[in-house]
Amino acid sequence: MSVTKVLQKIMEKMMEKMLLIRGFEERVQSLFLEGKIHGTTHLAVGQEAVAVGVCSALGETDWIIPTHRCHSHAIAKSGDVNAYMCEIMGKRYGSNLGLGGSMHLCDMGAGVFGSSAIVGGTLPLALGVGMALRKMGTDQLAVCLFGDGAANQGAAHEAMNMAAIWKLPVLFLCENNLYGISMKADRAMTVPDVADRGEAYRIPSRVVDGNQVMEVYEAVLDIAKHIRRKEGPWLLECKTYRWLGHSKSDERVYRTAEEEREWKERCPIKAFRAFLLKEGILSEAELERMQKKVSELIEAAVRFAEAAPVLDIESALNLVYA
Repeated sequence: MSVTKVLQKIMEKMMEKMLLIRGFEERVQSLFLEGKIHGTTHLAVGQEAVAVGVCSALGETDWIIPTHRCHSHAIAKSGDVNAYMCEIMGKRYGSNLGLGGSMHLCDMGAGVFGSSAIVGGTLPLALGVGMALRKMGTDQLAVCLFGDGAANQGAAHEAMNMAAIWKLPVLFLCENNLYGISMKADRAMTVPDVADRGEAYRIPSRVVDGNQVMEVYEAVLDIAKHIRRKEGPWLLECKTYRWLGHSKSDERVYRTAEEEREWKERCPIKAFRAFLLKEGILSEAELERMQKKVSELIEAAVRFAEAAPVLDIESALNLVYA
């Protein structure tokens, strides 16, 4: 494969972001078990290639509308692990002053529109962002992330239909991790792919391997060109797999250990690492230094968040509207 200097730098950054997301989420998992994170968390361990592939293909002024499984999306778009660790731990230096928590990361300055805890809730939000961008007359686009479970919500069909009618600059991106909580996708749909539904709205659609970061990146890069030319929305489906449960209360009794082992063999980080080594883009020593740097960033974020104060009650009350 012929790799330019520019693409090489992008690939290096992709690898770093994937390692950062994996390490961040694993650290969130341990902090939750230590009782330092309250409520619940929805982790995307195993799905890193989707978030990084998508965001690496976007411009700084483009928008993403993440799902409730949003840590990976936010980190891929901005990388501000200090703000996101604070937010998840309920501290005032969080991206939402610690008031949103794990399921509601929002970073408007980085183009991370507020994520929604409502299944399918991102699609109507993306419709609104798309309408605003069209009225502004820019070449920006909005990437709406949703899961295979959300694909069956009425709001998903309404949003895609309206976006198609109005030719809005929205990329509907389905992270198909095979399960909507415990419901396997092939039991909930009569079509083999969520992307098949694009035909009903005359929206161009594609399916890619969501565990191959370059495949996701190249698809989004190509699709973005069409959307920026005012050709209307697209539907992209990324096939991937979440290694952990839907949330902290999920014991994963609905799938086998063998299935989990098979998908872990297809680890997106492991696959991209092998590619970078084979192509001579990064060496073992460089990858080790990258892992060390990422680990230090995450531990620094944990220390920063643990030392940060919570929002005082007076300031919190000022944010309540009657």
